[in-house]
Amino acid sequence: MALTCGLVVANIYYNQPLLAAIGRTFRLSDSSASLVATATQVGYTLGMLFVVPLGDKLERKRMMLIMLLGAAACMGLAAVAPSFAVLAGASVLIGIFSAVPQLLVPMAAHLAPEESRGRIVGRVMSGLLIGILLSRALSGYVGLHLGWRAMFEIGAGLMLLLGALLAWKLPTDQPTFTGSYASLMKSLLTLTREQAPLRRAALIGASLFAAFSVFWTTLTFYLESPAFGYGSDVVGFFGLIGAFGALAAPLAGKMADTRGPAYTITSGIVLTLVAYAVLGLAGAYVAGLVVGVILLDVGVQATHISNQSMVFSLVPAARSRLNTVYMTAYFIGGSLGSIAGGLAWTHGGWPAVCLLGGALTAVALVASRQK
Repeated sequence: MALTCGLVVANIYYNQPLLAAIGRTFRLSDSSASLVATATQVGYTLGMLFVVPLGDKLERKRMMLIMLLGAAACMGLAAVAPSFAVLAGASVLIGIFSAVPQLLVPMAAHLAPEESRGRIVGRVMSGLLIGILLSRALSGYVGLHLGWRAMFEIGAGLMLLLGALLAWKLPTDQPTFTGSYASLMKSLLTLTREQAPLRRAALIGASLFAAFSVFWTTLTFYLESPAFGYGSDVVGFFGLIGAFGALAAPLAGKMADTRGPAYTITSGIVLTLVAYAVLGLAGAYVAGLVVGVILLDVGVQATHISNQSMVFSLVPAARSRLNTVYMTAYFIGGSLGSIAGGLAWTHGGWPAVCLLGGALTAVALVASRQK
């Protein structure tokens, strides 16, 4: 499950170190090129909202195999896209079909004993988080040496191989919901209305992931600007650095089990605030960026895992739908963060990026103190 989460979610993030190269291919400004990242996240959000709830109604293994085939086809389309419009459309579809991890994480929570749910979710999530971060390192290297189109070709091949592996190894998982699709979707509103902790977790997650996306969407422009003059391989290297932060995911899950999610959520948000302070004050130096990346990834992921652990405990029979509500809000935040980050970079440079990221993190901190 951890391996699947990592390889599939990487589809969403391959484009980030390649944005400058994509912009050069289609003769776009930095802010326009960043819309590729936004389109993929919008697609992922749509997949979570309209597809993931079906995990409570349909057999999950079959759903995931169909989605992996769809992801492979759309990655292939992106690789040969003749125009930016085709690439953007393919990116939306890549996002939709790459919502597979959001079917697997509730499945892991369902199989885990209650007393160790946070640790198990953290272990599966560590695969997802490492996939997010290592995807940038891989795509940065491939983009520099083989071109940005080659990364989408490689991604399509990985989806086909992963589909074969899941068909062989993943157990079937019988659904529990017997109503119609309309009643399934209506229950999302009911859960949101009745579960105040779910609403709070969604706001925290959306704000913090927006702050996370502000940084990662603009980092490629910053590192390739005259301030540093690096290539996409160095942008990818920062993803590799961030992967060390993702290794803290199981520890965050264990801490949520022992000290409670509220403690870990607050700690993660504070770490994220410290990260943006470091990025703002020392971001002109590579060492400052390295420290900031590690703190940012540890803070955001610790909060995210603790949020999920808490959300999955609310209504056990509706974990896919609970995850849909939380993760839809989470990626709406990420999509808005990508757009806002591109605008902040265009109009105010790195200081504006850091101020925006810090402000979004402060919103999460305020939300975490609400009852």
